[in-house]
Amino acid sequence: MTTSYETPVVLDRREGPYGEVVLRRHGELLQIIANGCFLMDTSDGRSERLLVDATLASLDGRARPHVLIGGLGVGFSLAHAAADPRWGRITVVEREPAIIDWHRDGPLARLTAAALADPRTEIVEADLIGYVNETSATFDALCLDIDNGPDWTVTEGNEGLYTPPGLASCARALRPGGVLAVWSARPSPEFEGTLWNVGFQQVRTEEIPVARGVPDVVHLAVRPG
Repeated sequence: MTTSYETPVVLDRREGPYGEVVLRRHGELLQIIANGCFLMDTSDGRSERLLVDATLASLDGRARPHVLIGGLGVGFSLAHAAADPRWGRITVVEREPAIIDWHRDGPLARLTAAALADPRTEIVEADLIGYVNETSATFDALCLDIDNGPDWTVTEGNEGLYTPPGLASCARALRPGGVLAVWSARPSPEFEGTLWNVGFQQVRTEEIPVARGVPDVVHLAVRPG
């Protein structure tokens, strides 16, 4: 158990294309810090698993769907998707080479080794927003978790994902009837409205209670067709 008096231990520190990225251990937890801002740790994973499960449940029963996971993080979403044989292909877009390395050869490999070895899994090193703007590929589902959410971004440029142009790019990357799922550290009624306004349907929000404060949520929407 992690206690308040334990001092985090830095396991690796990299200067990446978007600034400093740090992996540290705090008791039993592994934590990722970007430019001095805490991003995520291995303490829970319920909301990341819900991101994947709610997306699959929202699909129209199509066989072997192809999911794009935006953000590798500590690997909860990837590991959970790879554990489900119903997914046909799993593409993960991660822009930080350090995070990819920590999963392939470092301390995070214990969480995702089996998922990375799965032949359905593909890792793409790219910025998610640039990727969805430029790719000609299409997907049955987008599970996006690259920041704290539409109302609380900590990485410069990520706010563009939650705007009408960013969501229009997501819609173009989805096949008809495909599902967009966006993780957020708190509910955003305004973001729900934006999803409706850009043409998504069946917009809804699922909440994950946390010990203190507002719940984590997954915003879900379906591309028409």
